[in-house]
Amino acid sequence: MSHNLTLAQNHAFDLARTLMVPVILFQADNEFGVMVSSEYEGDQDAIVHEYDPWCPAH
Repeated sequence: MSHNLTLAQNHAFDLARTLMVPVILFQADNEFGVMVSSEYEGDQDAIVHEYDPWCPAH
């Protein structure tokens, strides 16, 4: 978990590209976390962004 959104975004993008699977960047309290999308069972409102290595950047 990280308190820095920019750092969490960079790690989420890198993790998605390394594993070649979609990952979710989510916020819990004042921290940000990253996990594989297929394993995320948390609140949908907590999702900040989903990084999909198979979709081009917008």
